[in-house]
Amino acid sequence: MPLVSIRLPEEVEAQLAREAARTQRPKSEIARDAIIDYLERIRRERFLGEIARAAGERGHAEALAAAEEALLTDNEALALGEDATVHEPKTPSYRVQSRKKKPRR
Repeated sequence: MPLVSIRLPEEVEAQLAREAARTQRPKSEIARDAIIDYLERIRRERFLGEIARAAGERGHAEALAAAEEALLTDNEALALGEDATVHEPKTPSYRVQSRKKKPRR
């Protein structure tokens, strides 16, 4: 994985350090996730812009409204499907032990 070095304002670095300590995650992991989220948001905004331009050129206000509504729902589904950091919690396995009945007296 390539290494990228960035300069942060002191307050931003302090906030990052506090969040890393609070979540017990490396600062680099938090920064990486933030960059990925930003790039994904920009990609989706550009996609919406392309839909808006295409609908505007054709004069289809209804198509634009429908596309905006569908994109919001689609973005939520994509985020859930594409996010590799989301993991289902492991459920503990429980064993049912049968108890031998004591004979009645």
